[in-house]
Amino acid sequence: MTPPTFFTVRYVINPWMDTAIPVDTATAVAQWAVLRDTYRRLGHAVDEIAPVPGLPDMVYAANAALIVDDTAVIARFRHHQRAGESWAYTRWLRAHGYTTVSTVHVQEGQGDLMLVGSMVLAGIGFRTAPQAPAEIAKLVGLPVVGLELTDPRFYHLDTALAVLDDTTIAYYPAAFTAEARATLTELFPDAIVVAGSDAHVLGLNAVSDGRHVIHPAAATGFADQLHRAGFVPIGLDLSELLKGGGAAKCCTLEVYP
Repeated sequence: MTPPTFFTVRYVINPWMDTAIPVDTATAVAQWAVLRDTYRRLGHAVDEIAPVPGLPDMVYAANAALIVDDTAVIARFRHHQRAGESWAYTRWLRAHGYTTVSTVHVQEGQGDLMLVGSMVLAGIGFRTAPQAPAEIAKLVGLPVVGLELTDPRFYHLDTALAVLDDTTIAYYPAAFTAEARATLTELFPDAIVVAGSDAHVLGLNAVSDGRHVIHPAAATGFADQLHRAGFVPIGLDLSELLKGGGAAKCCTLEVYP
């Protein structure tokens, strides 16, 4: 995780961002700290990566890479404003023993690449190129299933789909093409289907450890669904960080052993 020390909205690269709406960076830091401390309270280790001046979106650490075992597939960002984040995270990952690899095609790390059991789901269409899944499959040695996104408000897969455990996902169907929905239905017939009211507060931008699911507090319907499915929902106020288009998952680069 990277603290939002320099977080602000000074450009627009997704529909959640509005330079006319002020950002309270101190509030963003406080909300982020609650998220970090929640992970630690649940027994998870959290490494902090120092933020870099001039990279206001670096708080969204999930976009930096896909990490599988000792390999980190470094993001190739679509927008030039975020390109510097790749170098910052590459340096940290190499210093901590990871082998870093790059891609030819545009892809944005765990924002669009989500490990479910022994496969990777890949969101394509806005930030990740359609050719990227095949390239990433060769790099990590796992099947990668491409899912086309259609709504620009759900520009990354992690805004429209949450991985809850090795066999369970939750998703918002309207964010996907008919073909992608059919694929998800086939792969995950027991998935939790989330309503638009929860998806549009980025409720699916959540992190699960297989039991506890940390999500934006405003997604109350999703919380009820999680509870009925046997998970423990933990809603947090991440409203300031939503101004950049991210919440719990965006702020968390998960390490898959």
